[in-house]
Amino acid sequence: MTSTTTARDAGRAPAGAAAQERPRFGDLLAAEWLKLWAPRSTLWSLLIAGLAVVAINAGTAYDTHRYWSRNSAEDAAEFIRAGIPLQEAFTVNAVVVLMLSTGAIGALCLVAEYRTGLIRTTFAAVPARRSLMTAKVLVVAAVMTGFGALVACCSFWLTQAILSTKGVGVPIDHPGAWHLVVASALLAPVSALVGMALGAVLRHSGATLVSCFVLLLLLPIALSDDRYWTAVVGHAMPYKAWLRLAEINTTDALYPWTSTGAWGVLALWPLAAAATAVVTVDRRDV
Repeated sequence: MTSTTTARDAGRAPAGAAAQERPRFGDLLAAEWLKLWAPRSTLWSLLIAGLAVVAINAGTAYDTHRYWSRNSAEDAAEFIRAGIPLQEAFTVNAVVVLMLSTGAIGALCLVAEYRTGLIRTTFAAVPARRSLMTAKVLVVAAVMTGFGALVACCSFWLTQAILSTKGVGVPIDHPGAWHLVVASALLAPVSALVGMALGAVLRHSGATLVSCFVLLLLLPIALSDDRYWTAVVGHAMPYKAWLRLAEINTTDALYPWTSTGAWGVLALWPLAAAATAVVTVDRRDV
């Protein structure tokens, strides 16, 4: 009787142990949240990047304030009608800093684990790689979306407050203002997830960061709008989508495209990047 009971319990033990070892998805989210904020560099990187972006935008608005020499109401109305307050609310230089910094942070969230070997420990503890990577993607996307929204809103508020001292600031309900703020905010999660996807494929810090720079900025800048096919490929890039939604240098485009298409680009890129990261990590050995 005793030997039979022992054998039966031994047969049931592995199944019970496996059930206990399988974490809930909420536990994976919590673990990835802690891993993201564990290095002090994460907070400092976000803080420095955010301050740099806001400072670039505010500095542009301050230059306008400092050298403003037009005093008539007609000049102020023309300034607003030309869309310059929105151009200074989030400048191209600020976009470059935002995309590169968030892309690097997203990449290092994954590449750093490969470099230190922590990824092996993680996969040993949680063999369900797809669930683990999905949790990592969701945490990074949520943090970067909040970061992008904070930076975009602060930039808009501060620049328009500066311009308002000369009577040329615009409110948030001004035509095109919400498009600019939301599109600028979305660049943060888009760039971070693209960086993570490249990190999953390349697994090397230097190669990932260079590839991130080439894909997010160098390639769309190099693609000319003067030819149909290069314009079409350029329209599929997040940077060009932001330009379209911010309405910077797009009014006289040879091959114009719709704002709906630009929103679609900003929606599809993070989905494609997230899928690439999850599938790549799941199918490749550590």
